[in-house]
Amino acid sequence: MLRRFLIVAVLALFSACSAACSSGGGGGGGDELPAGPDLMTKAAGAMKAVKSAAFSIATEGKPNVPLRKADGRLTAGGDADGTLTIDILGNLQEVTFALVGDTVHFKGPTGGFQKMTRQQLAQFYDPSVILEPTKGIAKLLSSAVNPKVEGVEDGAYRVATTFPAQVVKDIVPGVSQDVNGKVWIDQATSRLTRASLPLRGGTVTVSFSDYDAPVTITPPAGS
Repeated sequence: MLRRFLIVAVLALFSACSAACSSGGGGGGGDELPAGPDLMTKAAGAMKAVKSAAFSIATEGKPNVPLRKADGRLTAGGDADGTLTIDILGNLQEVTFALVGDTVHFKGPTGGFQKMTRQQLAQFYDPSVILEPTKGIAKLLSSAVNPKVEGVEDGAYRVATTFPAQVVKDIVPGVSQDVNGKVWIDQATSRLTRASLPLRGGTVTVSFSDYDAPVTITPPAGS
C-alpha cells in the first residue's frame, strides 16, 4: 500500500512543482513594471538554463491532493531527494525518498527502504520533465496567456496569468481546465521563486531556491 500511495504522492509532488510553476496573480504597484509577455518569455529562457534547485511545498486548507508538505532537491536530469508528508487514508505519514538514475528509493515511518523503477513511476509521471529545457517549467512559462505584472514583492515581480490546459496536462496528468494562479519572478535572475496554485478545497504553494547549487543525489544508506 505504501508503494501505491508513494507513487501517487510523488506524482502530486512533481505535478505541483510543475503546475505551480505555471501560475500567476496578485497585486502591487510600480510605474516601470515590465510587460507581462516579455517577462514570461525572459523567465522561460532563464529556466531553460537551470541545472538544479531546492523546492518546498506547503498546503493551506484541504486541496484535493494526497501531498501535504514536501522539501527536497531536484536536478535537471530528473534525480531528486527529500521528504514528503502524505495523507494515507486520513493519516499523515512522512516518507523519505530519492530518485537516482533508474531507481526510486523510498522509506515510510517504519521499516527500511524499498525500491521501484523509474519506469514504474513514469507510468504515472516522469519528473525529469520539470527542468527539461524544452518542457516543464520553461514550456509552461512561455505558454502564459495574458500575463499581467501586478507589482514587486521581496525583489520579485508578481504576475497573474493563465496557462492552457493542453500545455499543463503534458506535465500534470488529468488537468482538463486552464490553470490560474500567481507566480513570482526574481528581478535579478528572471527565475521562478514562488508560485501559488489554487486547487479544489485549498491552495498549494511551491517555493524554489538554491538554483544551480552543487547537488549530488545518491542512494540512501542501507537501501
